[in-house]
Amino acid sequence: MKAITVEHQPEQARLTELGVYAWPIWEKGQSEFPWHYDETETAYILDGEVVVTSADGQEVVHLKAGDLVTFAAGLSCRWEIKQDLRKHYQFG
Repeated sequence: MKAITVEHQPEQARLTELGVYAWPIWEKGQSEFPWHYDETETAYILDGEVVVTSADGQEVVHLKAGDLVTFAAGLSCRWEIKQDLRKHYQFG
């Protein structure tokens, strides 16, 4: 089972159904850092570009504006923000 799932350019109806535009926004400049998910996070990328690599190197995803991504609880990974990032996000 994948720990990172991506929907590239989901339909507006899907985003509305999830309530994405009511979620908080997180912003971070170009950087690299390790991260661990204690709970599932779903995020919608508004701006920027990031590469997320699972700690075991088995999953590498390239995310950019318009991508909807889910990170599974328990995932340890490394974030490499290539262009300043803005995303809506929701835990749980």
